Amino acid sequence: MVKKIVITGVTRGLGRALAEEFIRLGHTVSGCGRGSGIIDLRFEYPAPHSFEVVDVSNPTKVGIWAAKTLNFGEAPDILINNAAVMNIPAPLWEVPSEEFASLVSINIAGVANVIHEFVPSMVAARKGVIVNLSSGWGRGVSPKVAPYCASKWAIEGLTKALAEELPEGMAAIPLNPGVIDTDMLRLCWPEGAAGHPRAEAWAKVAAPFILQLGPKDNGKSLSVGEFAD
Repeated sequence: MVKKIVITGVTRGLGRALAEEFIRLGHTVSGCGRGSGIIDLRFEYPAPHSFEVVDVSNPTKVGIWAAKTLNFGEAPDILINNAAVMNIPAPLWEVPSEEFASLVSINIAGVANVIHEFVPSMVAARKGVIVNLSSGWGRGVSPKVAPYCASKWAIEGLTKALAEELPEGMAAIPLNPGVIDTDMLRLCWPEGAAGHPRAEAWAKVAAPFILQLGPKDNGKSLSVGEFAD
């Protein structure tokens, strides 16, 4: 069965790898991102797939994107909130207030904005899975990444609360992808990132894992198998 999958943050890293793997498996992807990579995705993966430049921290732009996406067909079967940013590693008291506010607006408010626009259609259909990307740092902590840790702890709580609000037949899941060699990991751990799998290898395991999620998993904090940290 072909699934309609919506993913945020598809221009690079885990989001890009997931989008491409879902497409390879025969599913339809609608994605958004802020980078120029959106143009490349449009050329490489034309309709029925769709890719738009969207800043998830802007509720108006998210609303326009959702209206356009939902107009193309039914509510998504899977909604994946992947878009997130990392703070420049530093003790919390040295993190500029503007940087902290920007991170929160993307990592937390951005997820809420996307849920606000897409989930009502899923609730009306009484089906669908919402996957909010968490982190090992959403269940533990490390120095110099306090803003990111705070945002991912928030995602854990937000998602578990959402899970209790959904009708029977749906699921909301905070998903820890594990430790993957991405630009984000290289920013905060440059000496160790290269020793971990690349996003493309991760996606070959993560995409099938996400596809099998369902109501039985509602509210569970899960991790992608072998990549769990």
